[in-house]
Amino acid sequence: MAAENRSAARLAAVQALYQMEVASKGLNEILAEFETWWIGREVEGDQYKPAEIAFFRSIVSGVVENQVEIDRAVDRTLAEGWPLRRVEALMRAILRAGAYELLRRADIPARVAIKEYVDVAGAFFAREESGMVNAVLDTLARKVRAEEFST
Repeated sequence: MAAENRSAARLAAVQALYQMEVASKGLNEILAEFETWWIGREVEGDQYKPAEIAFFRSIVSGVVENQVEIDRAVDRTLAEGWPLRRVEALMRAILRAGAYELLRRADIPARVAIKEYVDVAGAFFAREESGMVNAVLDTLARKVRAEEFST
């Protein structure tokens, strides 16, 4: 159940980051909105799974607090000529959340974080986009957590 709650937290965090960008909402407003109205509730016939709230908050606030570093790391990893700002907003949210975990959450194995965000991408996009998330996060992980890939 804990892993499922963390997966739901990642999905909610990506949705919250997306909402922050497209609706220009602030951190406290978006956290309150998601915790009150979305997480663990039924919205327009869709059941949103319970999520680990502390983990959800950690990802969203961690991305916001470290966004310059995260964006630079993702920019260096993306294909030449495709800065993060040119990537679609939802994809940007997925890459930022994944990069946050890789850069700032050493307690989470890199391969787990990569797989989770590939799964999140798969919920919204086709296989090609999920493959891009996999490639970008895997490349970043091999740079910042090389020791996890040396075996």
